[in-house]
Amino acid sequence: MTAPHLSLTWTDHVTGRQGFLVVDRLVRGVCSGGLRMRDGCTAAEVAGLARGMSMKEALHYDPDARYVPLGGAKGGIDCDPRDPAAYGLLVRYLRAVRPYVESCWTTGEDLGLSQDLVDRAAAEAGLVSSIQAVYPLLPDEAAARARLADAFAVEVDGLGLDELVGGCGVAESVLTALDRAGVPYAGTRVALQGFGTMGGATARFLTRAGLSVVAVADVKGTLANPAGLDVEALLAARDGHGTVDRAALRPGDRELPGGAWLSADAEVLVPAAVSWAVDPGNQEQGRARWIAEAANMPVGPRAEELLHARGVTVLPDVVVNSGTNAWWWWTLFGDIGPDADGAFAHVRRSMRTLVERVMSRADADGTTPRAAAHALAEDRLAAIAERFPPHR
Repeated sequence: MTAPHLSLTWTDHVTGRQGFLVVDRLVRGVCSGGLRMRDGCTAAEVAGLARGMSMKEALHYDPDARYVPLGGAKGGIDCDPRDPAAYGLLVRYLRAVRPYVESCWTTGEDLGLSQDLVDRAAAEAGLVSSIQAVYPLLPDEAAARARLADAFAVEVDGLGLDELVGGCGVAESVLTALDRAGVPYAGTRVALQGFGTMGGATARFLTRAGLSVVAVADVKGTLANPAGLDVEALLAARDGHGTVDRAALRPGDRELPGGAWLSADAEVLVPAAVSWAVDPGNQEQGRARWIAEAANMPVGPRAEELLHARGVTVLPDVVVNSGTNAWWWWTLFGDIGPDADGAFAHVRRSMRTLVERVMSRADADGTTPRAAAHALAEDRLAAIAERFPPHR
């Protein structure tokens, strides 16, 4: 593994809090990766996420597409997003890294931050856009920006298209795994950790495909119902951080401790919140056959080894949650239009093809889906580097 292209740590002069930026690599002088905010965020965490972004970008490389994957990067701020000082800290961080956003780093929402909040803070920090570094690569900047703005204005049953595409990709990854195993959707149970943008959208798409969501964990605990939760009612009762108003619960719904999602009687687990949620100490609690990583790095390496040894398949984050990032660029570069039907169709087709390829390679190599995804990403990174040689 090569060293990142750039790694920096910033200390806020007002709060003493730290922020981080890691550029894993550049392609055509540009990189892509979201900005997260959480209490306890570290430089090592951001570096791992940046490396993952390089792989997510590469895995969607299609030499015939208009969108050519960018390099990978990630930003992080060590602060609870609910802290009253969080927004001012975000603005100061963006002012500090403004030269990188202007020249090479395209960024957007990630854990703890919404796109609306990033956009507002970016404007206050003096930026044209959080993705302005990619503009010089666009054949028609005005048309591309209008197309992306139109896409962000689309709503489907009360949720924004930008909120839904990532969950659509996660759900399609799960459905592809079920299809490969010959498991019917009806009767398949799902437990999720996290009910924010990614977790909520994933729950919607899986229930509409016929699966049953039997447990959902948020910061207040786990909501469970072995007969299935009313996902749409819970979505309507969320706050901006994905916390469900308990007044929306039905008589058969139960409130359990926060960690109960992991031991739920379900075939599929979807960790869609924090990193390292599944570790060597708690992995044995899981009863599921599949774990789909909707969050970044939710399953620790040693935990994954133990899960693999007992027949649990971990569908890796670099594949499963890559749909949102790819949708941004497919839309901006013009591979798809700003409509929901076209976006969902493209995400489903692309994710199914990618998951099939990764799982087939894992079977052929006798390894895990993560190892297969990393190998495929390295192949594609080499192809991208050959087409667009790095600047010396």
